[in-house]
Amino acid sequence: MNDAARTYDVIVIGAGPVGENLADRTQAAGLSTVIVESELVGGECSYWACMPSKALLRPVVARADARRLPGLSQAVGGPLDAAAVLGRRDEFTSHWKDDGQVGWLESVGVDLVRGHGRLDGAKQVAVRTPEGGTVRLTARHAVAVCTGTSAALPKMPGIHDINAWTSREATSAKEVPGRLVVVGGGVVAVEMATAWRALGSEVTMLVRGDGLLDRMEPFVGELVTEGLREAGVDVRFGVNVPVVERDGAHGEVRVGLEGGGRVVADEILFATGRAPRTGDLGLETVGLSAGDWLTVDATCRVTGVADGWLYAAGDVNHRALLTHQGKYQGRIAGAVIAARAKGEPVDDAPWGAHAATADEAAVPQVVFTDPEAASVGLTAAEAERLGRRTKVVDYDLAQVAGASLYADGYRGRARMVVDLDRNVLLGVTFVGAGVGELLHSGTVAVAGEVPLDRLWHAVPAYPTISEVWLRLLETLRG
Repeated sequence: MNDAARTYDVIVIGAGPVGENLADRTQAAGLSTVIVESELVGGECSYWACMPSKALLRPVVARADARRLPGLSQAVGGPLDAAAVLGRRDEFTSHWKDDGQVGWLESVGVDLVRGHGRLDGAKQVAVRTPEGGTVRLTARHAVAVCTGTSAALPKMPGIHDINAWTSREATSAKEVPGRLVVVGGGVVAVEMATAWRALGSEVTMLVRGDGLLDRMEPFVGELVTEGLREAGVDVRFGVNVPVVERDGAHGEVRVGLEGGGRVVADEILFATGRAPRTGDLGLETVGLSAGDWLTVDATCRVTGVADGWLYAAGDVNHRALLTHQGKYQGRIAGAVIAARAKGEPVDDAPWGAHAATADEAAVPQVVFTDPEAASVGLTAAEAERLGRRTKVVDYDLAQVAGASLYADGYRGRARMVVDLDRNVLLGVTFVGAGVGELLHSGTVAVAGEVPLDRLWHAVPAYPTISEVWLRLLETLRG
């Protein structure tokens, strides 16, 4: 296909979960929609992030829980079957084939153009196809950028010549490395250290700061560090990595440490941040800078573009780099594009139908380590920086009956940050085995701004870990 031209109501660039959600909403609203994708339909989450990483981690956490239960611990005392774990991971990624995702697009009536899409002026997108042709697309109403992010490697001499792992290689590797160095202390770093250590790697974590998961409450990083060290991970803090060398394409990796010393490994994972996939997107043709994050308003419309036809949803706008938040933004943006196309009122007030308010007030996140960590809303430090008048309430999860039944020697902690002026929750954090399933109750409380007097009437079932809600409220009353 060469220089073909088509016109749609809406063009979506990027067929990951965010783009799929946005396209689904606009198509369902009666707007003809096309989606452009240069890789696999389903995006990063389906093939190199959420799905494969959680498939790797689930057996790890299940075994850890089982080992803490008398009568079961002896039965699971041996090593994991790495081949079986990797095989199950491959099933969840559909063996890196996107037939099922393409079929879903067809079922909802969204057209697909494969190739690299670039903006080419107002409401124009030029797609370079794998065959070398060009498809020129024109949007009647809107173009939505949903291209996400890619791993950001540090500026280091020769780093692009050593075949370092990023999150993609860490989640899709076909074999267990004998020795793995993980550089970083965030979510990707701790999850992949957890997974590959349990699968048999000798793992060394090199962390520049003084703790893990520094965007969560401090006690989260402390408990996760304890768990990693007990699993046999060598966690080192205050470490800078100025140089990395490798013998050949896949030989031994030598990691030089600032101040002297080195670590030797078979593979090295850099989990050091993300960068927007906007470098070759044609932003300069609409007055924006290539390679930048796309700044948007509450409706996910890009600011600084005349006539307001350009939108950006998901990681690429830097509001909340999480798949579920990106999908939420996709739903918001799809609805608002449809409303504006039809001349209907737009409700962009806080918590309105067309405002991504949760990005600022109620972002949930689960870290699938052992122990798990889960949080929503503001940390105590964030609330203080914003000048909120708060009270911080902590509770030892081990004192909850459901937790003690869950596993012997249960360790965990819960915190809620209370807005004293409005008598609602600003944030909640849990760390401990199984706490990920507690999080949505906290998200409802924070997003719904449930008055604490009413929250007293939400009775937790006994004996479950969720009884911690009652204990937190009792501690608040004193």
